[in-house]
Amino acid sequence: MSDSNSFAIHGVLVEEEVQFTLNELCRLCGADREQLVALVDEGVLAASGSDPLAWRFGGANLQRARAAMRLTRDLELNAAGTALVLDLLDEIEALRSRLRRLGHA
Repeated sequence: MSDSNSFAIHGVLVEEEVQFTLNELCRLCGADREQLVALVDEGVLAASGSDPLAWRFGGANLQRARAAMRLTRDLELNAAGTALVLDLLDEIEALRSRLRRLGHA
C-alpha cells in the first residue's frame, strides 16, 4: 500500500572530526580540484592547511561541497554565484530556526 504522504530521506552522516584531503573531497562530491579550490577561495568551504596539497576538510564540508556542486551543475553557477546562493540558503535556515524557537512555525 502506497501512502501519498510518505517520503524517503537519503543521506550520509559524517562526523566533524573526520578529515578529508582535497583529492578525497573531489572524489566524494564529483568535483575537480579547480572547482573546490575556487569554492575555498570564495569561503564556501573551510580548509585547514597552508596550501591545497596540505588542505584538510572537516566532515561538514562534505555536505556543503555536494550542495555546491549540485548548484554549480544544475544552475550553471560559478563559484561566486554558488557562494551567494549558499549564503542565502543558510540565512533562510537561520531565520526559520529563529521562527521555530519563537513558536511561529
